[in-house]
Amino acid sequence: MRYIGVDVGKKKCQACIMDEDGGVLDEFRFTNTGDGIRILLERVGDGERKAVVESTGNMWLRIYEALEDRGVEMKLANPHKTKAIASARVKTDKLSARILAHLLRADLIAECYVVSKEVRQVRALLRQRASLVKMRTMVKNRVHSHLDRYDYSSPWKDAFGVGGMEWLRGLELEPVDRCILDSHLRHIECLNGEIGFLDSKIAGYAVENMDALLLMTLTGIDYQSAMLLACEIGDITRFPSPKNFVSWLGLCPGLYQSGDTLVLGRMKKDSNGRAQWVLVQAAKTAARTDPRMRELYQRVKARKDSGKAAVRVANKMAVIIWHMLTKREPYEQVKEGLYRSKLKKMKRIAS
Repeated sequence: MRYIGVDVGKKKCQACIMDEDGGVLDEFRFTNTGDGIRILLERVGDGERKAVVESTGNMWLRIYEALEDRGVEMKLANPHKTKAIASARVKTDKLSARILAHLLRADLIAECYVVSKEVRQVRALLRQRASLVKMRTMVKNRVHSHLDRYDYSSPWKDAFGVGGMEWLRGLELEPVDRCILDSHLRHIECLNGEIGFLDSKIAGYAVENMDALLLMTLTGIDYQSAMLLACEIGDITRFPSPKNFVSWLGLCPGLYQSGDTLVLGRMKKDSNGRAQWVLVQAAKTAARTDPRMRELYQRVKARKDSGKAAVRVANKMAVIIWHMLTKREPYEQVKEGLYRSKLKKMKRIAS
């Protein structure tokens, strides 16, 4: 068995290949390019091999996939939990690669969960959509700022719907401001088209995703949020209990205990922010439309505030999701009419 540790950089990477006794068989640097990765594949050889790469942005992905395709058993190291590297007084690429190989040989790697290649591709679509939506929101905020200068207020509930856009195009402004506003409106229309294109692709994947179809039975979750949750969660069996799942989402307070002292702090920071955000937004919708969630929301809000109440509902929904995906059962209080409406909309957008 050969153990391969790879310290990943944006341009240069360091590899260390060890035998079962910890002897260094080979050490070398290579570029994080197609040519460099081909050199890595040539030098790792054949036979039984295990490799670990350090999670550094998205720079690890090409190396991980190339070694995986070559038949190497892969692991992705969490740099924040790999204390042997994080606390080392001397930190060099060569030392990091050696330590990774040693930890791999001793089966002490703090792993990051890696979903399948197919799920990674769908997740890339979802993240691209989220990026475009964020960009669109920024442009819309600039439009609102522009209107504030003229003390204009849109008579339409949706200032950027069909009627709202016509109203914006008909406003009387100074020539330069008119030019800037028209530029913003064209930008919004362009982003709407790109987001719509991605929506059709995501809906097409959601139609065939059993986890997403199951999650859509829960109030407040449509096909987009269901697909994002399904892709971020991956295999639900990696969470042995609902508490583990809630902790991964960061929907529970941080805990510090020393002796008899027990302190509960703010929500955990080392969590999946995308899944957490989606579930909190779904909780706000569920608090208005689901009697079970509305009762919980009102009870917590009376003692604390609306933000903490939404998080508490999201916590409850996370526990329900764990049971739904583990037992492969729909939400027990599913609204059949609403669920059929969600499916109809999803299929229409996917076509």
